[in-house]
Amino acid sequence: MAQHRRMRHSFQTHEVENQPPPLVDVNLFETDHCLTETIAREGADWHENALRAFGARVGSAEVMALAEQANRLGPELRTHNRFGQRIDSVEFHPAWHALMTLAMTNQVHALAWNEPRPGRHVARAALAFLMNQAENGVCCPMAMTFASVPTLRHTPALAKEWEPRVRQADYDGRFMPAGDKLSATIGMAMTEKQGGSDVRANSTRAVARGAGGPGGEYALTGHKWFCSAPMSDAFLTLAYADGGLSCFLVPRWCPDGSLNRIALQRLKDKLGNRSNASAEIEYQEAFALMVGEEGRGVRTIIEMVHHTRLDAAVSAAAIMRLALAQAAHHAAHRSAFQKRLADQPLMQAVLADLAVESEAATMLVLRMARAFDEADQDEDAQGFARIGTAIAKYWICKRVPAFVFEALETHGGNGYVEESVMPRLYREAPVNSIWEGCGNVMCLDILRAAHKEPASLDAYFAELEKARGGDKNLDAGIDSLRKGFKGLIADEAQARALAGRMALLLQGALLIQHGDPAVAQTFCRSRLGADWGRAHGTLPSGLPLAAIVERTTPTVT
Repeated sequence: MAQHRRMRHSFQTHEVENQPPPLVDVNLFETDHCLTETIAREGADWHENALRAFGARVGSAEVMALAEQANRLGPELRTHNRFGQRIDSVEFHPAWHALMTLAMTNQVHALAWNEPRPGRHVARAALAFLMNQAENGVCCPMAMTFASVPTLRHTPALAKEWEPRVRQADYDGRFMPAGDKLSATIGMAMTEKQGGSDVRANSTRAVARGAGGPGGEYALTGHKWFCSAPMSDAFLTLAYADGGLSCFLVPRWCPDGSLNRIALQRLKDKLGNRSNASAEIEYQEAFALMVGEEGRGVRTIIEMVHHTRLDAAVSAAAIMRLALAQAAHHAAHRSAFQKRLADQPLMQAVLADLAVESEAATMLVLRMARAFDEADQDEDAQGFARIGTAIAKYWICKRVPAFVFEALETHGGNGYVEESVMPRLYREAPVNSIWEGCGNVMCLDILRAAHKEPASLDAYFAELEKARGGDKNLDAGIDSLRKGFKGLIADEAQARALAGRMALLLQGALLIQHGDPAVAQTFCRSRLGADWGRAHGTLPSGLPLAAIVERTTPTVT
């Protein structure tokens, strides 16, 4: 036994070599050339200093550690207090509250409403893009709180009461009536177990307490299969009143100070987005206020959905950027076969392929944010925002899982262990495609827009034509789409093929007009060429791969 101890103690650890330093204390804004260039072009340069400061903060080691803690030590449901009284609350680790404070004090949830100037939606989208790279979970309540404002404005009295709360650049996580707090967050509870995306199959019922109507009081009874962010101060929800499916605001607390009758049945054990709670809830004659007109619930809440769909695309693009940055950083500091990974031709092909996809996604979501800025004043911009958001949401969200997997693989075994951020990103990757309308729903929405709102289609093609003459592959793709469009929209089974082509052409047009020339050339030759569709890293020969990789690799100072 003594000899065994001596032998064991005689072993000494080796010196750790050829391992990259952690990618922390890096400014996520300054090191993203595509983001900084796009911000200025899309009209949000007035917020550049704030974005730079925020980029440094979210890229800090401290914030990255908070994100790890919030995901590892996730929310817990507390249905009762120690006295046996029903409380239906969700408890979070302090790291979650710190991240919520970071997001709300920097107005990730409200900047576009608090800064009535051109570029406000672009600036807010950029904040969300950066915050998503720090932690995705908190961006769910940020997105819904932000998107609640247009829906609340359907009933001015409700907007007057609630909008100042949700626009506060502050965070108050206390479990108490919203009127007694510094700020408020808004969640969403739409889907039911028997209907899912088919909200007209909902069975929740609303009974008027008094005259009813817009702003009137109702009692809601029913079950919601997914309630996003159940710790919110109020929820926008759908229920059937006498006049049909209607929209309601359901606060956590009643006007008399009592806890509303919203029973949290359980928290969903989700694949990813684990720092954030999602719940199955039951309304038991819950106090609610009607938002908008009775029987027009879908039309009322669709504005919230429209805004949250943009946020889903922003989140997906942010996941791409962080996964790419991690992969490029690893390859720049890791050697194999007497050469840095970043200098190996095949690895360059993989990283460059990921880079052009990431930049195309970033440019598309910020271009759509500008369309939101312009939509109030321009009908063409409104139509473009309508169809373009659905295109961006479908395509970028659909591409993320394969993208993150490829970025993870560049790390080898290190990318597959939980100490790396890559497994968390891989689990996060599918959620945005599912949330606020899965892939099929988005593709059908594109068909619906093309059929019923032809002005949106005209605006889409007008955007493509701005890049006419910049690339032969792009020009050929535009001509082919125009020629075959009627046939494609007539065949519902081809909706995914149509949505994908529309997305690639739109991304190509933006890159040709405004992107880095090497990135634009590589994107159009690969994505718009005849044989694209294989795994990442199968680019045509003769492209400036090294320059693209160098451009995309973050520098840690």
